[in-house]
Amino acid sequence: MRACQQAQGVRTMKIHRFSIAAAFCLAGTLAAAQETSQPQLQIGPTNRTLSVSANDTVSVDPDLAILHIGFDTPLEDAKAAYSDGAQTSNAIIGAIKQAGVAESAIRSESQYLDRDSTKPHKFRLSQNWTVRVAPERAAEILDIAISAGATSSGEIEWTVKDERALEEKALSQAASRARENAEVLARGMGVRLGSLIFVSNQLTSPIRPLPMLRAFAAKAADNQPPLAVEPNKVTRGASVYAIYSIE
Repeated sequence: MRACQQAQGVRTMKIHRFSIAAAFCLAGTLAAAQETSQPQLQIGPTNRTLSVSANDTVSVDPDLAILHIGFDTPLEDAKAAYSDGAQTSNAIIGAIKQAGVAESAIRSESQYLDRDSTKPHKFRLSQNWTVRVAPERAAEILDIAISAGATSSGEIEWTVKDERALEEKALSQAASRARENAEVLARGMGVRLGSLIFVSNQLTSPIRPLPMLRAFAAKAADNQPPLAVEPNKVTRGASVYAIYSIE
């Protein structure tokens, strides 16, 4: 009887040990699944590594302003709303072109005749454009559009013509910073920095501005100066993660 109990105890212990081993195996599998974005490196005497990360940003003055210009007609019957909308549309674009803005710099964004939800027999025509101008002319062209009838305008995007070059500069600076950080860390740890094993990077998406002004109700006075508008800096950021061997 005692021998039988001892045998049962041995079997129970074996099962318990197997459960522990299975749990460790499952935990390792889950950990590996959660780290698929990182390189799987085995740490050992033959694989000594050092990892660093670095961020950098580049800010420059804009060389391009993108104006968002539009209008909404009052509620009218469909025929009147379309007629008034066409007149306002031509007046705005005509004034902008007369100010020296090239036709290629003006792009239609949307235009639609919309039925009012509370007054089924009333309609409103809306139209919107983007206009690309030099930053120093942003306030002037915006003022001209409003004077010509633009009633929902004012958002300005400050940007550069060559965004790719700005992103490349931010990435280059982040890469240099990562290398410098690795060299400092290696010296501090008393080792020599070896070859690059792995590198990844990420560019920071530009933050688009919120609308500055919306729904201008009145036409600007002829003798009133344009709004005082100050361009924002254009910023791009980059981050670099790198792994080096150490000797």
